[in-house]
Amino acid sequence: MTASSPEQTNRVYAKPTEGHISLGRGVRQVLFLLPMALLFAVLVFGLSPRQRPAGLTAGVIVAVVWGWVVGGVRVAAEWERGVILQLGKIQDVRGPGLLYVVPVIESVQFIDTRTLVINIPRQKVITQDNVPAEIDSALFFKVSDAEKAVVSIQDFRFAVSQYAQAALRDVVGGLSLDELLSEREQIQAQIGTIVEDHVQEWGMHIDSIRLQDIELPEDLKRMMSRQASAEREKRATITKADGDRLAAQSLAAAAQIMESNPIALELRTLQSIDGLGASPSNTVILFPVEMSKTLEVLRNRAGALGDESRGSAGAGGQGSGGDGGDG
Repeated sequence: MTASSPEQTNRVYAKPTEGHISLGRGVRQVLFLLPMALLFAVLVFGLSPRQRPAGLTAGVIVAVVWGWVVGGVRVAAEWERGVILQLGKIQDVRGPGLLYVVPVIESVQFIDTRTLVINIPRQKVITQDNVPAEIDSALFFKVSDAEKAVVSIQDFRFAVSQYAQAALRDVVGGLSLDELLSEREQIQAQIGTIVEDHVQEWGMHIDSIRLQDIELPEDLKRMMSRQASAEREKRATITKADGDRLAAQSLAAAAQIMESNPIALELRTLQSIDGLGASPSNTVILFPVEMSKTLEVLRNRAGALGDESRGSAGAGGQGSGGDGGDG
C-alpha cells in the first residue's frame, strides 16, 4: 500500500446532497392527528362507560386504517418530479406539489431536475507523449426526462460519472502534455460533447465538465520550472542587448549632432556641470573649453614645426655629405 502525499491527504472535496428530502411529513401528521383527536374525543366523552371499550377498540382500528391511507400523501418540491410505478409498471410522472400514492399498489421515486454536480475522482492518465498525470474534475448535468432516467439506467448518477471518467481518459490519452496544459477549454468541450451524445438516451443533459486540477510528477515540474527560467533569462538577455543597441545608436546620433553644432556640445557640458554641482560631496574644477581648444591648436602647431625642423635638418645633412665627396 503506497503512502499518499500530504497534499492528497489534506485535499477536501465538496459533496453534493443526495436523496429526496421529505416535505410531506408535516402534512401527513396533520391529516392523521386532527381527525384522530376528534374521533377519540367523541369516543371518550360521547359514549357511556359501558360502550367505551368497544368504541376505543373500533377507534384504534380506524386509526390504523386512516394512518395507512394518509401514508400515501407525498409532496414534491418545485425542482422534483415523482415517477409513479403501479405494480412495477410506469404509471405517470407527477409533481411538483401535493400528490397521492396508493399504498402497496403504487410506489414513487423522486428525481431532482436541477443542475447536479458530481466530483469525478482523481484520474491517472498517460498523455500521448508518455507523460503521467493525475486530473481532478467535476461534471455538471441535469435530468431532462425523469422517466428515462429511472427506466433506462440503473443509477444515473453513477452511470454518468463512470462514462465521464472513461471519456476523460480517452481524450487526454490522445493529447500531448503541451496540449493538455494549454488547451483546457477545448478538452472540456470535447469531453462534454462525447458524454452528451451518449447520456441523451438516459434522459440527461450535460451542462459542462470542468478540469479542476492537473497534477504532474515532481521531477517533471522541476524540469519545466528550469525551462521557464531559462526562457525568461533568454528574453531578458535579448531585451538588454536590444536596449544597448538602441542606446549606442542614440549616442552616435547625438555625437554627430554635437560635432556639427558646437553650441550643443557646450550646452551638454553645462548640463553635466549643473548635475555635478547639485551634490555637496563633489568638488568641481572648471576648465574653460576655449583654453582646451587653444592648447590643442598650439600642440598641433608645435608638432607641425617639429616635423618641419626635422625634415630640414635631414636635407642639410644630405647636402653636406655631397660636397665632401666632390673635394
